Amino acid sequence: MNAFRHAQAKRIEVEIEYSRKRLCVLVRDDGRGIDPVALSSSRDGHRGLSGMRERAERIGGRVNVWSRNTAGTEVGLSVPGKIAFQVQPSESRK
Repeated sequence: MNAFRHAQAKRIEVEIEYSRKRLCVLVRDDGRGIDPVALSSSRDGHRGLSGMRERAERIGGRVNVWSRNTAGTEVGLSVPGKIAFQVQPSESRK
């Protein structure tokens, strides 16, 4: 929603790759990009980019953001497979 609302994107693509070792999700838009100041700022507890990074790091993952004016934005999430595909205790008994 942010890509449509803030970046005025007309197209959004999502790529998902997974293996036993890792889950990767890449979201790419053709919007106007993110302000470089917003990309580099870090505010604890914020629900934007820094919040995404904080939550990913808590589970051993990583969020990367690439953005340029008029070239859109890519947000990539990588999570270790042992976290992304964790079997719930009730499921392992079936």
